[in-house]
This record gives sequence, structure tokens and C-alpha cells, in this order.
Amino acid sequence: MRTVHVVTHPEATHHVDKLVGGWHDSELTPAGRRSAAAIARALRADIPDGADVEIVSSDLKRTAQTADAVAELFGVRPLLDPRLREKSYGEAEGRPQEWLDRCFVPPPAEGDRMNHHEGPRGAETRGECARRVHAAVADLLRRPRTHQIVVTHGFALTFVVTAWIGMPLASVGSVSFPVPSGSITLLRQDDFFHNRGVVRVGDVPEP
Repeated sequence: MRTVHVVTHPEATHHVDKLVGGWHDSELTPAGRRSAAAIARALRADIPDGADVEIVSSDLKRTAQTADAVAELFGVRPLLDPRLREKSYGEAEGRPQEWLDRCFVPPPAEGDRMNHHEGPRGAETRGECARRVHAAVADLLRRPRTHQIVVTHGFALTFVVTAWIGMPLASVGSVSFPVPSGSITLLRQDDFFHNRGVVRVGDVPEP
């Protein structure tokens, strides 16, 4: 049986400073570090001793710091994969959120949502973000592990889940799995039917 624990990083400086995140390399706040420690304890309690554990994380500071807190309790070194980064907002990254709000072009309700450009120069489309996250998850699933911990971001998490359930990229234009920062989503594949289940979504551990 394979179990994938998908972690969204907790509070980072761009949250409290009301800046656009994306690839802006913000760090965890003191509260975020405490939440990362709580996530690590929850995962350690949930994963059996001696399990074959792999930790893979976005390479941005806030996710790498979260992964390091988890890795310390498991005695493994996280693998950093930039394909698990949040969606890039291009020139908006690190600017005040209100700046992005003024120039943001919302996607249409129907039509080509995957290739829709939201306004800021250099920003990724939804499709570009989805394709790289799907590729990262495909590589992850080629490696035989009983427990894999993926540390990523709120927007990117949706595509971790859609890749897990085998949803074609052409179908993910309107899909969303909204979860809180600092949460754990549990994915599990059984050994008999080989079904991939979404067991829990967005659980936030107690501090």
C-alpha cells in the first residue's frame, strides 16, 4: 500500500506582509515554524516506525523549511523539486497583494481556462503550473515507497491531487481542492484493487 501525505506550508512572511506569493521566496514566520513542528509531530504519529519514508518538497524557502522540520523527526533528507512550486505570478511576485488585485484578469467561467493569462507579465498560466506539478507527481509515483510526504503550496496542491487520481490535464481547468495553509491531505492506494483514494483533505494539526 502506498500513502502520500501532501503538506501545504504554514504561515509565511508574505501572508502577514500582504504580498503576492508565487515564486517570491518568503520564509516561515515564527507562527509558521510552530505549525511546521506540529505538522511534523502529526506525521510522525501517523506513519509507523520503520516505514520506508521519502520527503519531496518545493525548493522555495517556506516549503523547504517545512520539509526540514518534518525530516528532522524521520531522519531523512528532503528532495527539493522546483516543479512543486506555487503558480508563478511573474512581475507581481513580492508586490503588495492590492497591486495584483488591480491588474488581475479573472479566468472565464467557460472556454480555455488552462491557457488564460491573468495579467502580470511573466506569470504562469494554470495549464503551465498543472503540467509541471503533474510531471513531478508522475516521477514520484514511479519510485516504490510505502509513505511519501510532499510539501507544496495551496494552489499547487490541487494538481498534486488531480495527478494522483489520474485526471487528464485537459479536465483540470475548473477543478479546485481548497485547503488551509499548514494542512495535511491524505492520499492512499490499496494493494488489492489498486484504487487511489482521497482519504482526508486539508486537516490542520493541533499546535
